Formats: sequence, C-alpha cells, structure tokens
Amino acid sequence: MYTDDNQLYIAHCDNGPLYMVGKMANRHGLIAGATGTGKTVTLQVLAETFCEAGVPCFMADMKGDLSGISQAGKMSGFIEKRCPEFGIENPDFHGCPTRFFDVFGEQGHPLRATISDMGPQLLARLLDLNETQTGILNIVFKIADDRGLLLIDMKDLRMMLDYVAKNAKEFTTTYGTVSSVSVGAIQRALLAMEAEGADLFFGEPSFNVFDFLQTEGGKGVMNVLAADKLMLNPKLYSTFLLWLLSELYTQLPEVGDLPLPKLIFFFDEAHMLFKDTSKALVDKIEQVIRLVRSKGVGVYFVTQSPSDIPEVIAGQLGNRVLHGLRAYTPKDQKTVKAAAQTFRANPSFNTEAAILELGTGEALVSFLDEKGAPCVVERAKILFPLSQIGAITDDQRRDLIRRSRLYGVYDKSFDRESAYEMLVAEQKQEEKRLQKEAEEEEKRKAKEAKEKERARSTSSRSTSTRKKKSAGQKALEKTLNTTATTIGRGIGNKIVRSILGSIFK
Repeated sequence: MYTDDNQLYIAHCDNGPLYMVGKMANRHGLIAGATGTGKTVTLQVLAETFCEAGVPCFMADMKGDLSGISQAGKMSGFIEKRCPEFGIENPDFHGCPTRFFDVFGEQGHPLRATISDMGPQLLARLLDLNETQTGILNIVFKIADDRGLLLIDMKDLRMMLDYVAKNAKEFTTTYGTVSSVSVGAIQRALLAMEAEGADLFFGEPSFNVFDFLQTEGGKGVMNVLAADKLMLNPKLYSTFLLWLLSELYTQLPEVGDLPLPKLIFFFDEAHMLFKDTSKALVDKIEQVIRLVRSKGVGVYFVTQSPSDIPEVIAGQLGNRVLHGLRAYTPKDQKTVKAAAQTFRANPSFNTEAAILELGTGEALVSFLDEKGAPCVVERAKILFPLSQIGAITDDQRRDLIRRSRLYGVYDKSFDRESAYEMLVAEQKQEEKRLQKEAEEEEKRKAKEAKEKERARSTSSRSTSTRKKKSAGQKALEKTLNTTATTIGRGIGNKIVRSILGSIFK
C-alpha cells in the first residue's frame, strides 16, 4: 500500500501503520519464520507494495502460489475482519503486471545463460567439484579465453575438456598440470547434471537482466520464476539465483542513493544458498550483497530461521520481518534467543517471548528509519494481499505468457559457432592434414618400391647379358683357339714339309 512520499505501508501495530522508507528499501531485508506462519503472504504483500510504487520485483515460486499475484483478489471473512484494524474501508483488489519464467521453458519464458556467463566458480559449485577439479576447470576456462573459444553450452565445455586433456603436455608449462583423472570426474559430473535437465539452462539467447527492470502503466513488473521443478535440484536452484544476482551486480550501472530501488530481488529458501558452501564463495556472496545496493537492487532473503543466514551477510539485512519460530529443543531455544537479539528492543514487550507467541499473519517488524538506523521492533499484523492468494490456472498462465512483451524473444534457442564447432573444424583439418601426409607417404613408398623394382629389373637384365656375353666369348675363344691351333698346325706342317722337302729334294 504505497503512499506518495515513498512510504511503503506493510504492516499495522498497536501504534498504527508501519512503513518501510523507500530510499532504505535497497538496504536489503529478511523474511523468516517457521513453515505455515505466513512468509509467502508477507512476500506477496511486499511485492505488491513495491509494484504500486513502480519498483519491479523478482521472485521464485516454489509451489505455484505466487502466480496469483497476477490476478485480482477478492473479499473474504478474514480480510473483512482485518479491514477495520488496518483503517481500510474498500480494498481495491487488483493484480500486478506479471511475467513468468522457467529454466525448463515449460511454465514461462526460458531463462538461459552461457557457460562463460556462469563462470568456473559457480559452475564448480553446481557440479560439486573438489578443489583440484575446480582448479582444472579454471585452467580450461583460461585456455578457452586465451584462444578465443566461446563456451556457450555443455557440448562446448565437454569438447574443451577433451581438447585440454589430449593436449595436456602442451599446456602444463604455461597453465599447470592437467590430470586426466580429474578431467574424467568433471565429465561425469556434467553427464549427471545433463541427465537432470540442467543442460536446458545453458545456451543462447542468454537472458538479459535488464528485462527484469520493466514497468507497465507506472507499475513495476513482477518477474515470477516457476521453481517447483527447479527445486528438485537445490544446487541448481541456488546457483542459478546466485548467477542472476551476480549478473545484476555486473551489468547494472552505479546509481547511488535513489528514492526507490530499481529492483527488489526475493531469494526464497535462502538456506539452500549457504548449505555446503565454501567460505571463499560465502565471502564472494557477501561482497555482491554489500555492493549490489549501490546498483539500486535490494535483496530480501526468505527462510525458515534467521540462523540460516551467515552472520557476515545477516548484518547487512536492515529491514526485518520475523514470523513465529518453534523452540522444542535446546538448539531451537538458542536460535530464538539469537533472533531476538538481532532486533532493537521494545520496552513494551519481551522480544524472545513474543517470537514464540506469534500467530499466523503476525510478525515482529523492524524497518530502517530515514537515517538508516533500525527502528524499535514492533509486534504487528502483516497487511492482506490485494491480489489473488493461491495458484492461477494453466490457461491463465498461457494467456499471460502469450501477451507478454518477451513472448518470442527467448523461446527459440540458437547455436552459433563456438568452442565445439571450432575445435571440430580444427580436428577435421588436422585429420585432413594427417590423411594427406599418409597419402604422400604412401605415394613416396610406392615410388621407392617402383624404383627399386626397376633397379632390380635393370640389374637382372645386365646380369643376363653378361652371362650371355661370357658364353659367347668362351665359344669364340674356343673357336679361335681351335682355328689357331689348326692354322698353327698347318703352318707347322708346311714349314716341316718345306724344310724336309728342301732336304729330300
């Protein structure tokens, strides 16, 4: 219930309305409470109020309930009873301009990111890689960057991993040791993630976060992510939302202090973000949360217990709504006590006791004042939504999707030339080169064999000729010898006869 002086009417206590100061809304916030205490309705009331003020919101819809924010609500006995308490005579029930998104493209516009957009750190978290495997993934990304190879979808990353593994010796000196065992482990993790449908998230067109920052008719657009299926993979859900938050931080310009935020980002089931998360990544998240407010973005964590949020981040959440908590065990009691200590005490009631006494729709509320200091905590009742409480029909959802300005923008994916295509082309060229070399080597060997055969043939003919010549020469020599002998004998006879003839004559 927005007012003209940038005051956001959220709840009502014994002292009257409780307002959130518009220019302090980007100082982040927390909505906490046990299951069934009214967290989802509080989120819906906050989102509606920001919508009226012209501030778009992003929220994940776990069960489909938040889809009702797109339709007008209606009077009920509960609302009729609360109207006099809140000073509201005739509630103006109405829906909010709403766009639906879905990572799997089934219940809304597809939301995609490229592998490069996700980056090695978030991808390592998504794949649940150890430190060594994360280091190799960083090497793979670095080699891809240095060689101008785009990593868009999962086949690009698989091909890049294969390429680096096959050429590990070439990269070891420059980038570090690449273990084929670790590369194999990463490949297996990718296959497992693909089997869960996560491959649909990676590709193009990549989502432009500026499409979240839209208004219609002066009202902020409600960007609702269908998360019922996504929640089946908690790592994918939390990593995806963290990627969106990182993109907002990276893409949006610095704006300083504004009368109202440019976007409110509700991070539901926030405990999933910090479960089994390394200290290095928690430090990175803390940095993003701390700096993103200068981009005009307010982040509101929604979770069952304030203890789900690390202290280093909880300290930045200035606007707080705490619904009832349960304290059945010593650990629960310790959590309640710690939660009470995060509020600025109100002398009129015991904060710790009040946390255990709150009914559905009631909460302890503390917002930041004009100077950024936390107000005294108040025990209050959250306003009722003016939009529908509960899910819409499939037909209503399809109709809203078709009428959205984004209809057709992200629905059809495309696959441009990237690491996979470039490495396949390079591989084919290498295969052609090797084939050509093999063919040339075959020709060379055939030529050598032919020349050797020719040489052997020539040598054989020469040998035969020499043999024939030798036989002829022997025959000639024999003939000559015989002739010479005959002639010699004839001449000798003549000489003898001549001598003897002359003697006897």
